[in-house]
Amino acid sequence: MAETLEKHINRYFKGNERLSKQKLVGAIKKDFPDWADNTINMYLSRLKKQGIVNAPSRGIYEMDSHTPFQPNISIRLKRMYNKVKREFPYISFCIWDTVWLNDFMRHQPFKHYVVLEVEKDAAESVFTFLAEIYKSIFFNPDEEIFDRYIHNQDEVLIVKNMVSEAPLLENEKIVIPALEKLLVDMLIDTELFSAQQNEKEFMMRTVTEKYTLNELKMRRYAVRRNREQEINELLNISLAK
Repeated sequence: MAETLEKHINRYFKGNERLSKQKLVGAIKKDFPDWADNTINMYLSRLKKQGIVNAPSRGIYEMDSHTPFQPNISIRLKRMYNKVKREFPYISFCIWDTVWLNDFMRHQPFKHYVVLEVEKDAAESVFTFLAEIYKSIFFNPDEEIFDRYIHNQDEVLIVKNMVSEAPLLENEKIVIPALEKLLVDMLIDTELFSAQQNEKEFMMRTVTEKYTLNELKMRRYAVRRNREQEINELLNISLAK
């Protein structure tokens, strides 16, 4: 039956970029009057998992014509991630490169940083381990450290505490931050994201146009980081233009 619904789903969205759940369920019931609400919910959930529809916010559905966030993970990042994974197999951490943000920007930064975010209790131990392997490495750098040391170097590894329950994803067996997490963190970690501060609105608009973005997930994380108002304003600006 889910396959049957898949054949009809495009027609429900004809002329509509997004539909409320109430309108979508109503349209489905016109074609399948015998289906109970639970049955429809089950099929919609299956179509979400298959990437056919997307629920960007509570009670809203859209056809998922965007692409998922799958940045290029360099061999260097993979090796670094696997070193930490072997040494600390039970901790939660993720790795990413600020160069991934360049796709969303008009002006391309000259420098980029590799960032390893680690659960707080293990972060210092991971830093100590990596400091024996890598030279230009910093632990939870503040504004002064960025100004005096980091901004003057080309290849830098930054180890920092990861916020609990941060949205993550796995790509090529490497755990990386979800796009929703990076966009929220950009509003807070202004030193790490200094190159992006003047392009926040442009970046949010580019992301919503090109990539699948779970607004509900992003808002939940923004609440945890006390940035709900700012992320709502950015979303409203990006959707209005």
